[in-house]
Formats: sequence, structure tokens, C-alpha cells
Amino acid sequence: MTNSGYTLPVFACAAAVAALHWLRQRQALTFSSVDLITPAEIADIPIEQVAGISKNSALAITRSDPGDNLDLTKNTPIWAMVTWYEGDGERVIIQGGEGIGKQLNNDGKAAIYGYAENLLTENLQRLLAPGEKIIVTIILPQGRSLAVRTSNSAFGVVEGLSLLGTTGISQPLSTPDQLTAFRDDLKEKASQFKSLVFCIGENGLDLARKLGINPQQLVKTANWLGPLLVEAHLLGVQEILLFGYHGKLMKLAGGIFHTHHHLADGRREILAAHCAIASLPCSHIHTVFYSPTAEAALKHLRHLDSTTGSNWTNQIYSSIVETIDHRAQEYIKSHSNREINTTVCGSVVFDRDRQIITSSKTGCMLMEKLC
Repeated sequence: MTNSGYTLPVFACAAAVAALHWLRQRQALTFSSVDLITPAEIADIPIEQVAGISKNSALAITRSDPGDNLDLTKNTPIWAMVTWYEGDGERVIIQGGEGIGKQLNNDGKAAIYGYAENLLTENLQRLLAPGEKIIVTIILPQGRSLAVRTSNSAFGVVEGLSLLGTTGISQPLSTPDQLTAFRDDLKEKASQFKSLVFCIGENGLDLARKLGINPQQLVKTANWLGPLLVEAHLLGVQEILLFGYHGKLMKLAGGIFHTHHHLADGRREILAAHCAIASLPCSHIHTVFYSPTAEAALKHLRHLDSTTGSNWTNQIYSSIVETIDHRAQEYIKSHSNREINTTVCGSVVFDRDRQIITSSKTGCMLMEKLC
């Protein structure tokens, strides 16, 4: 049976509860009970250490456990420092310390989102006496180093990780149980529509809705693109639009159909190969290959176009999306022995600002039908 574990905000809340308990009782908890709110259940989280920092401050440490999910935060320490304060303001003020990312598109605000804020506020307010107020600082000592292994910077979060999610239960997107759930969703939608849109994550789903695509035709795939492409074909889906962030979706152009970074990457190799195919000068291919992220490589190409009047970005990304279509249909054909016409695949890729970079020819056709 799959162990789902809990999301990062739950462990941050557990540490904060333990730190507040120390301030009030001068006792160290070995477990913190956290009301998850969503779902409506209580989680008992082990606490590794609690210490008083001063008369008015305490620090507690716990450790992330996302269950069977292939999550880079597994076993990472989470610290919470709680400090009494007096004056005007909310009863619970939540702020990000070292290792919590900053939102570039929100004046550098800490990347602590709605569910995390609500979880911390609800659980901590219940423990406060009338008139008491606290400042809670969440610290991820390894957050800055772990962040470089994510695509956070592609979506405007820098210098650390985010406290995000809409539930306290970790969704193991890379486990067979989750693939079963995705397949069930696909089966339901395939029974209603012959054209579907595959989105790897929430950014794609959100942008697709904003562009006017029917939400009922959207299928979340997480990293399971390969199995779900084959499943859709076997279910009789005639057309699939692959709609995603370029740093993820371009992996398909290299024949990588399970896109989790723990299993395979190849983005810079794919980008550099298509740069070479387009005859980009060697010095710029070198820059693209050694760019720290796909987004940085894209920025270099766009800067080159703007300063020289060239059209490298469109040439290179057009080559990539056409290859995505070709490789996707090859994958379906090679993994299915059903003698029916192969499902038509088209692709659309967007950047960190959720602006579409380009679409394949088939992707353009499908977008016109779907929007």
C-alpha cells in the first residue's frame, strides 16, 4: 500500500506548534498534532528538537516525509522560530526565513501560499490566549541548495523552495497508485471527448483554462506522459494537444516519456542539438548547453534575436515542437499493437511568464479547434 505522507506546510506547522508550546510551557514536545483542515483529519508529526532561543523566542525542528513520492524534500529539516510580539497587527504573522523562496512577480514576498498560511494561522491561533500575538519564521536550511534542482526559478520563485499545495496529504505523483488515478480520470474524459489536452502540472492547466479551453477536456498527467499517451490511444482518443512548460515538455523531443528529474533529464542536450540543427554559431550553442536552466537558454536566444534581428528562437523551438509531435506518435505506435490509426499529437510550449513560445503545425490546428 502506498504511503502518501504529508506536504511541506504540514511539517512547518508542526514545528511552529512545538515552538509555541515551548514558549508557553517550557516543555519540549516529541510529537505535534496538526489539524490538516484539508482533509479534515489530525496528523501527529515527530519533532526532532526544541530549544529556547531567548525569553521570547523558541525554535523547533522536524523533518519532511512526503511518503512514497519522489520528492527532493524527503528528510530535509524544517525549522520554525516563534517569537512573542506586542503591537498592532495580526495575531499570527508568518514570514519566510532562509531557504524559503521569494516571489519575483510579487515584490519579493515569501513563497508561502494560501493553504500554508491558512494551516499555520488556524492551528496556532487556537493555542493563543486572548491578546497574545506571535511572529512565525519558517526556515529551510537546505532550501536554497535544493531549489537549484527544481523549476521554481522558471516560475519566478528564487533563493529557496515554496510552501504550496492545497491539501495536507502529499500526492505521490510518481507512484503507480497515482498513475491509476490519472488513468481513471483519462477514461472518464475519453468517454466524452475525442480531443483532449494533456498538461503536466498546474501551470499548464491554469493557462489552458485562461485561453478558453474547456476544463473538461484537460487531463493532468504529472510525469506519466508515456503511459497516458498509450492509454488515450487505446481508449480511442483521436487528438491530443500536449500543452506544457518548455523545460518539461522538451524532454519528449529526446524520447524521454517519464519526465521526473529523478529518472531522466537531457534538456540541455536536446536544446543544444536543435541549436546545431538550425546552424546556430558554435559559441552560442556552447552558451545554451552550459545554461543553468532551460529558461536561461531561452533568454539567451531571445536576447540574441533582439540584438541581431535574427529568428533563432522560433527556428529552434519550432524544430523542438515538431520533434515532440513525431516522437509522441512514434511512442504510441511502438507501445501499442492495436491496429487503428495512431492518435494525432500536437504540442504547445510556454515560458516562465506563461507566454506561449511556439506551437507545432498540428498544435496550431488543435488550438484553433479547442479554444
